[in-house]
Amino acid sequence: MSDYDKRPWIKKYKLGPYDLADTMTPYPVVSLSAIFDETAAKYAKRAACEYLGKKYTWAELKNLVDRLATALAGLGIVKGDRVATILPTSPQFIISDYAILRAGAVHVPCSPLHRSRELAYEIGQSGAKILICLEESLDLIDAIRDKTAIEHIIVTNAHDFSAEEPAAKEIFGTLQLRKVIADHEPMRVAVSVNPKDDLAELVFTGGATGVPKGVMLTHYNLATNTIQTLPWVLKPLEKGIIGKASMLIGIPTFHSYGHWTIRVSVFWGLQMLLLPDSRDTETIVYFLKKYRPFMAPLVPTQYMRLVEKKIGRTNTTFASGAAPLPEKVRADFKKETGMPITEAYGLTETSPVTHFNVSSFSKITGFMPFEKVGSIGVPVIDTDVRVVDEATGKDLGPGEVGGLYVRGPQVMLGYWPTPGSGLTDGWLKTGDLCRMDDDGYFFLVDRDKDMVNVSGNKVYTTLVDTVLFEHASVASAVAIGVPDPERDGSERIKAFVVLKDSCKGTVTESDIIEHCRQNLAAYAVPRSVEFRDSLPMTVTEKLFKKQLRDEEMHKQQEIKG
Repeated sequence: MSDYDKRPWIKKYKLGPYDLADTMTPYPVVSLSAIFDETAAKYAKRAACEYLGKKYTWAELKNLVDRLATALAGLGIVKGDRVATILPTSPQFIISDYAILRAGAVHVPCSPLHRSRELAYEIGQSGAKILICLEESLDLIDAIRDKTAIEHIIVTNAHDFSAEEPAAKEIFGTLQLRKVIADHEPMRVAVSVNPKDDLAELVFTGGATGVPKGVMLTHYNLATNTIQTLPWVLKPLEKGIIGKASMLIGIPTFHSYGHWTIRVSVFWGLQMLLLPDSRDTETIVYFLKKYRPFMAPLVPTQYMRLVEKKIGRTNTTFASGAAPLPEKVRADFKKETGMPITEAYGLTETSPVTHFNVSSFSKITGFMPFEKVGSIGVPVIDTDVRVVDEATGKDLGPGEVGGLYVRGPQVMLGYWPTPGSGLTDGWLKTGDLCRMDDDGYFFLVDRDKDMVNVSGNKVYTTLVDTVLFEHASVASAVAIGVPDPERDGSERIKAFVVLKDSCKGTVTESDIIEHCRQNLAAYAVPRSVEFRDSLPMTVTEKLFKKQLRDEEMHKQQEIKG
């Protein structure tokens, strides 16, 4: 029996004096629509969401969902059809999401920041018949429509369903979302689905590292992962939260992390405070101060900006995901707010959560939960994890770095369109490198693609990132590997740095390199530093290392002629 078969992390399943369950099987075989209906019935008159100054109760939200479901069926959508959306975090997204599911269809959420090439690929590959999008996306859609199977386009304005709702505008060749909803009666009974076999979502991922793949997620995958997260770890305290608290949704809901916040909110009847622009730090601060939400899941770049805002003390619990959280940012945020940050880990392929490092809950419980600084935590309930030597395929022992593999009820059905593709005996290779300690805590070391070979030495660029962040003058930074022109087959480290406004013009490349020299092995020290006013971000606010690598490769090719 390997160390992973023994599941040492289960010993850490505690919340103060409470023992958390070490299994929750069997999970309910239920559709996401049924979960929504149950919450809407139970908390009908309570606030479900707030968006740009307007609130909706659960009963009002359900009425809009049910009417749109009828409309979709009237437009020819049947069980298993795909419906794509290009929407920001908004009531439009939630209404579309659950209406699509109620009609028995599959939601294909796309980014509002995508370009025509990306949209043509995702919508085209999915075979989506209907698209629901913002009016401003129409020019892009017109350019790609002949590359897709789109039959109908339903449009909405970003200020629809807000306090300043504009007059409905008719656009030739499209249907208006608000009118479509108003013109149809509610669908009284949801289309029947098999939660374990039928897809709820087809999400394209991997665009930052290669050609996007369609991830097939079933109702069971997504419902199970919802239960594996907050409803599991906060089970002893749920009576004070369910139907009473609020969730700040400040991350894009087309992304798996943001979509998870909606499902948890629906499951627990939480009021959703919807932020359409994740870069709007002022509104995040406003929501935190006015509503004091129970929880605010955000990404590291948002925490960087909040630290600069000096927001003061708060009782909100905070979570971070989608990218590694630099230790300095975590420490600075706790010093400013008094609140630690719970870090979670997962992938789109895992619905999305596989690990929790639960620290922020100590402030609301008074108990010390399972947490180790710098760790992604322990696997969530009913999740198997291995660290594997990729060369031999054998499991590695505690402390050894290898590829992270996961298996559990939240793991995808496979990559579109073939069930089982991307999996080996149910195991998913994450593409991340990590290690496990003797207590069963996992520490993310780097992405496979972000590990750099410097003259035979392995350099994990996330470690270099952390050291760069520790320099007092640095506002944002990232390190990548670039080909070494002096050694064939080798690479060297290059750093990209954004300085704090007060430090611009006073800090030099030598200052940054010297700081790294004092904190890193000699081979891991950046050979060069490029100062920038900003760094490229992915659509989910991750620092975009691939774009920087591509830029550097292009420069070298130009030099070679």
